[in-house]
Amino acid sequence: MKHYTQLALDTATKLGATYADIRIILTKNEGLEITTGKVTETSSSENIGFGVRVIANGSWGFASSNLLTNEEIQRISTLAVKIAKASSLLKKQNVKLVKEPVYNEKWQTPFLIDPFTVPIYEKLALMHKIDEVLRKSELIKRTVIGMDFTCEHQWLATSEGTFIDQKLMRSGVGYSATAIGNNDVQIRSFPNSFRGQFMSMGYELIPGLSLLENAERVREEAIALLTAKECPEGKKDVILDGTQMALQIHESVGHATELDRVLGMEANYAGMSFATTEKLNNFRYGSEIVNLVCDSTVPNGLATIGYDDDGVRAKRWHLVKDGILVGYQFNRETAHEIGAEESSGNNRAQGWSNIPIVRITNLSLMPGDWEFENLVSDTEEGIFMETNKCWSIDQWRLNFEFGTEIGWEIKNGKKGAMLKNCSYQGITPEFWNSCDAICNENYWTLWGVHNCGKGQPMQIAEMSHGSSPTRFRNVNVGIGNKNFHSSKNVL
Repeated sequence: MKHYTQLALDTATKLGATYADIRIILTKNEGLEITTGKVTETSSSENIGFGVRVIANGSWGFASSNLLTNEEIQRISTLAVKIAKASSLLKKQNVKLVKEPVYNEKWQTPFLIDPFTVPIYEKLALMHKIDEVLRKSELIKRTVIGMDFTCEHQWLATSEGTFIDQKLMRSGVGYSATAIGNNDVQIRSFPNSFRGQFMSMGYELIPGLSLLENAERVREEAIALLTAKECPEGKKDVILDGTQMALQIHESVGHATELDRVLGMEANYAGMSFATTEKLNNFRYGSEIVNLVCDSTVPNGLATIGYDDDGVRAKRWHLVKDGILVGYQFNRETAHEIGAEESSGNNRAQGWSNIPIVRITNLSLMPGDWEFENLVSDTEEGIFMETNKCWSIDQWRLNFEFGTEIGWEIKNGKKGAMLKNCSYQGITPEFWNSCDAICNENYWTLWGVHNCGKGQPMQIAEMSHGSSPTRFRNVNVGIGNKNFHSSKNVL
């Protein structure tokens, strides 16, 4: 691989590139799915390719190929330089990269069991057992159980001298049960919606989630929702569970603090952001207990890496500290825009065929000091909402609506009747400023988002959001309708 990478860098620099990098990526994927008792997917794939990115005449050029030969390396490197020079004819200013130390290192996701060595029949056997439990009632009309595994081996080299050999392992599993009856359709998922829980680890994730042990509860909750009370309308205190908090963090903080979106460099897919640069270090994003931290070093996060695609070492920093906006997520190119001397390490691409762009890393709400039981007993009248079902947010990351699979009334400090079609609405800074209680680290979980879309052409990236049950005061609830609650959305 060092031969191929050096050939690319030498070719590009001889043709006039002032900077060049090459990423060679070998990716293995496995996907399994059982739908209502039938195996509907057993896929396995492997591909390799490379992408060359250069700066020439002050502009970016990028080209890629899945043919790994000397001749193709030279052709693609030459093409990347030509594209950069052509792009420079329309440039407004030269691309500038902040400095980053030179690295020559290896990094690998820690894991105990390589999921690709576990026989498929063993995985399917567990999935069938879960399906049998979920379908013990005739009211359950559809079940979906899925497992997904990815291993990505990357080699990154830059003309500055960096060479990084990095292997990333990701595993995911989850299931859902759909109940139909009483002129209604309801769904319950475990451990989370949208194919479940995903983490950077091996097959050990699967037995660690108590999948079979929770199947009966999930089935019964799906059935009970058919006759449950509707979520009331009006103003209520709301406690969001960790799974819903993860999406709340993702949509109203994660995307809102991507610096390319803030600067208007990214607007075509999901818009820009209200969190503009004059707000840095002086804007109250949330209440004083709100601390939101980016961390690409946290164990098991989907964006836990050794280095990003700029060759920037993984790091940890605050976006929001004691409620104040104190940071953004950015790369070596956009760092200058806020006077940063180094990148935050947020540049990543989907595979070898895409140019890296600014992506959300692992972003978490730091835990508070509440026990969940005490939080409920301290809530006079409210709703506890669990597991995301649908969402919508405007193109400035301000006005949002979220729906959850299930909820429970809280009255006089006690958790009461089950509620269906729960939803809430808010304006991002107003909502985060209404946060007055966060459960402690015993309830804190890192929830994986495996399907975050951004850019045109769209790229998919993975990241995690750590959270625990959190309370927000005086929130608009019950604003959704049946169309909203049955909609599908893209992260």
